[in-house]
Amino acid sequence: MFEQFDNLEEKRLELEQKLSDPGVLGDHGLYAKVAREHAHVSKLHELYEEYKRVQSGLVDNQQLLKEEEDEEMLELARIEAEELTEKVAVLENELRLMLLPKDPNDEKNTLLEIRAGTGGDEAALFVGDLFKMYSRYAELQGWKVEVMSSNPIGIGGFKEIIGLIKGEQVYSKLKYESGVHRVQRVPVTETQGRIHTSAVTVAVIPEAEDVEVNLDPNEYRVDVFRSSGPGGQSVNTTDSAIRITHLPTGLIVTCQDEKSQHKNKAKALKVLRSRLLDKMEQEQHDKISADRKSQVGSGDRSERIRTYNFPQGRVSDHRINLTLYKLDAILMGKLDEVIMPIITHFQAEALKTLQ
Repeated sequence: MFEQFDNLEEKRLELEQKLSDPGVLGDHGLYAKVAREHAHVSKLHELYEEYKRVQSGLVDNQQLLKEEEDEEMLELARIEAEELTEKVAVLENELRLMLLPKDPNDEKNTLLEIRAGTGGDEAALFVGDLFKMYSRYAELQGWKVEVMSSNPIGIGGFKEIIGLIKGEQVYSKLKYESGVHRVQRVPVTETQGRIHTSAVTVAVIPEAEDVEVNLDPNEYRVDVFRSSGPGGQSVNTTDSAIRITHLPTGLIVTCQDEKSQHKNKAKALKVLRSRLLDKMEQEQHDKISADRKSQVGSGDRSERIRTYNFPQGRVSDHRINLTLYKLDAILMGKLDEVIMPIITHFQAEALKTLQ
């Protein structure tokens, strides 16, 4: 399975030469792409060399077990054999993961869109809670969050909020967060202490680069209007809000957070580009899923994926039957205990296709 790794050293040296090429050095985008590939190949080469070294050690160890007669030495060799066998298995799994087709979006910045579903004001309040949760997680990861658009309600929640998250490996960590998130708790407006169930939808969309989606100005309509909702002194006194309608698809993006009409339009176009790219990729995903049933679920935004139960302090991810009684910590942004098992699960599912 790993014969294709035998020319990694040659590939690594070739990429090193490219990194010193004036033509590559002068092109920031190309240089970044080659640098990422060089880092990936270098890591893979290092991993493969370690795998070969450990595998060779295991072969020598097995030979020793056949030839050694001293009982004490044999016992030491058996212990070493167990350790080496376990290490070979771990390295083989890591190499198989490297063989998986790389998601071209993994390195991209990400649009996080959270919308209120069933539950009225309580759902809108939970939109705000989830946005804070992801923002805190982003901070722990060293990422930056920029609000692109929001539709607040008067009591601190949002009917919808869209944030752009920038940093390393953002999409690769957040891409499985898309879906329906349920909350079970006593709303602040509930006088009799009854637990209500509300829902919000989360969409994680890789940011589209200008070259990926060519937006023809003739294909969209721009409407300007006065901002509404809580906005302080000046946000709702000028015609600065922007609504862009993409005529071929009917997609509509509204942005009113900035005081500048120009800034609102730039943000709205960025969101529209990303939604159009996501729409194309979702259509492709649906076509693939029709043939490969094992993939259904990993990208379905109508699927209920997680429940946050406040009375029990419990978070449950329904895709992998994961339950954690760490609700407070998770809402404070300590999401790796939820996110990493999900990533591992989908990697394991993908690995089955290689066997």
